[in-house]
Parts: sequence; structure tokens; C-alpha cells
Amino acid sequence: MKASEIRQKTDDEILQLLNDNRREIFQLRLKYQTSELKDTARIGKLRKDIARLETEKTARAAKA
Repeated sequence: MKASEIRQKTDDEILQLLNDNRREIFQLRLKYQTSELKDTARIGKLRKDIARLETEKTARAAKA
């Protein structure tokens, strides 16, 4: 997800995406540990998405 896409989201949508991504990364880590995960790059992509979402959340909190 690009930063420009994140900026267009509402605060509630950002929080929902954060929760969804954290849940998914947890499930992917479990699959990785049991050698069931095929796309290991997905974990890195999710980590970056979470960082982008957290950055936007912090930037909005600073503006308020």
C-alpha cells in the first residue's frame, strides 16, 4: 500500500488496517515456523505497511 493511498483513508480505516495487518502477520509467522509459508516476502511487505500506517497515524495525532 502506498503512502498516498493511506493519506486518503479515515482514522477508523487506518486503525482497521493496522489490526488486520497485525493479525495477518501473526498468522504468517506461525505458518513460517511450521514451514507452510511459501511467500516469505509477504511478511516484510506487511511490516512496511504497518510502519506506513503507524507513521500516518502519528502524523495525524501531531496535527491535532
